[in-house]
Amino acid sequence: MRNSMYPDVMPILSAGRHRSPRRGACFMEFASYLAGERWSDHPACTHGTLAHLARMVNDLTSDAGRARLAPLIPTVVGLTSDDPLLDVLLAVRAAHAALPIVAEERQRSLAVAGHVAISVLEVHSGAFAAEGRELAEAALRAVPAADAWATRFIEEVGPARRAGMSVRQCRDIVTGAVDGIARACVCDADDRLVSLLMAAVSDTARFVGAERAAADVPVRADAPVAS
Repeated sequence: MRNSMYPDVMPILSAGRHRSPRRGACFMEFASYLAGERWSDHPACTHGTLAHLARMVNDLTSDAGRARLAPLIPTVVGLTSDDPLLDVLLAVRAAHAALPIVAEERQRSLAVAGHVAISVLEVHSGAFAAEGRELAEAALRAVPAADAWATRFIEEVGPARRAGMSVRQCRDIVTGAVDGIARACVCDADDRLVSLLMAAVSDTARFVGAERAAADVPVRADAPVAS
């Protein structure tokens, strides 16, 4: 008897959710298949915010652009982390890709998000936080008018009641960035969306790899022991 977890046909990438592989597959549904999980566009094998970005890119690229995503699918399987810093870094990556080309109103909201992300990353040490700050600052430099507007807005509303950025806020930034790129008045939106997903996968792979390497480092015999 065939196990219902696994499709009996090879799915074809298409937009949206699919009840079965016979109707096609989105990026993350295909990833669930490769990971041996139950058919789902929210599999456990991939970090949630990266998976959200992948679903957005899958749905908002053209058919030709979507076909170019297929080689990336195996690379997201196993990329998981519970560190909330990764959500912020992925939001920054998306905002960095979108800010120079999206409509003015969206530029402003993403610029505000960039400033908030910088404030969050400033309390973190390490190379990844520093890289994220540099990426956010570079994105803001590319849109000086939106940056100035965001600075005035933040000064007017005052500091946030709650420090940090929630996972939902990070994914909202990703949503706005990807949708903004897809709607932007550029002739290479597909290229930009594919490049964004490639960069996000690379960022996540490096982050997860470093996290796992740190977890495997043995404690030195002469290292101080916390009391």
